[in-house]
Amino acid sequence: MYPHPGFFFAAQRAHRLHKQVERRAQLATIAPKIFRNDYFDVRKPLEHIMIPLAFSAPGQFWRGNLHCHSTHSDGVLDPEEVCHRYRAEGYDFLCLSDHFTGQFDYPITDTSGFRTKAFTTLIGAELHSGAMQNGDLWHILAVGLPQDFARPDAPDFRAHPGQESGPDIARRARDAGAFVVIAHPQWSGLTLDDALSMDAAHAVEAYNYECEVSSQRGDGFHLADLMLSEGRQITLTASDDAHFKLEDHFGGWVRVKAKDNTPDALLAALKSGAYYSSQGPDLHHIELRGAKLVVHCSDAVAIIVQGHGSATRAVHAERLTSAELPVERFRGGGWLRVTVVDDKGRKAWSNPIWL
Repeated sequence: MYPHPGFFFAAQRAHRLHKQVERRAQLATIAPKIFRNDYFDVRKPLEHIMIPLAFSAPGQFWRGNLHCHSTHSDGVLDPEEVCHRYRAEGYDFLCLSDHFTGQFDYPITDTSGFRTKAFTTLIGAELHSGAMQNGDLWHILAVGLPQDFARPDAPDFRAHPGQESGPDIARRARDAGAFVVIAHPQWSGLTLDDALSMDAAHAVEAYNYECEVSSQRGDGFHLADLMLSEGRQITLTASDDAHFKLEDHFGGWVRVKAKDNTPDALLAALKSGAYYSSQGPDLHHIELRGAKLVVHCSDAVAIIVQGHGSATRAVHAERLTSAELPVERFRGGGWLRVTVVDDKGRKAWSNPIWL
């Protein structure tokens, strides 16, 4: 006597559900603080989940500033005092990026002597060479630059005929191991053609606090969004660009996810995109779960998703700490990014997520 046919279907279904529960349990180990018991409801289909490196890589977040200046170029404080002020403010790391031009004797400021157990430094410089389309000199941030980096012929802050181009010096910096950032694009008057020529750039400085304070030209998001829509897989940074001539410090930073607060670990994480940028709010977790983007953050009044063209979705409320937003609107453009706004108007920004 054969078992009733329904027995086989029931057995197959039970096996599938068992495997599904096992898989959900495996996923739960990835981010146990985010997954809840109701995610294990066997009636729900298993969803595709993608978690950006900033929220899935091992380690913790370290707060740092990638762009500032000292008396070795056009800042007003000596390197030791700059490091002291950032350390006292609670930063975990700093890159002192003095201007790499002849008028300052091409400094790559060695800040390694100011490191402590709780505070480290990355060696870097702001590179200059060649003209942008508007005729002005390129400004390119190089974080993790070796101190024997070859000098360009850049005697001052003017572009000169025959100089190495901006894209060429950026390629040399990247080949030398640096994390390369297009600095303050709005302040510089960069065009999209300028930006797309910079094929060695890891990132765009999407927010520059000094440029915002001094000239209301601190934005880089418009240019970055256009680059993303052209298929350029760049990341975004926020920086002070502090010179300490104005109240131009402690206004924009990155939070880098790494196991250790060491130059090598931080530099590797920056290059991989395992970080986010902020003026104040914290991003705790972001994941793409099926057709929804899930965001967890510190207290906010708005959680906004931006993408290609006019594509946006937002949630507005008091004391928001999480939101789920549909992503279908963004799939045609191929990318999205998250902005969180707190009740003081301060923002935090994710790196782009590719769909």
